[in-house]
Amino acid sequence: MQWFYLVGLVIAISCLVLIDRKFKLAFFHNFKRTALTLAISIWLFIVWDIFGIKLGIFFHGGSAYTLPYRIIPEFPIEEVFFLFLLTYVALLIYRFVEERRA
Repeated sequence: MQWFYLVGLVIAISCLVLIDRKFKLAFFHNFKRTALTLAISIWLFIVWDIFGIKLGIFFHGGSAYTLPYRIIPEFPIEEVFFLFLLTYVALLIYRFVEERRA
């Protein structure tokens, strides 16, 4: 059960890649620009999370569905996958809307 959340995130990301491939929205439109955009966005969210953890606002809380491993205290490995999913889906939605406007 500990891998459940991570596996769910990976499946969701895989589905987004299939959507991206079909509509050529992000990585399949401009790989370099997409990679840079996602890297900067994820980095900003990680910094935000670290500040939130240091201020006592964010905490992991523990769950039977997540791995016990942490990058830093209160920052689970799955968070990086979630942040990728969050920024990737936002970018895909933005690109989809922009493509439909044109």
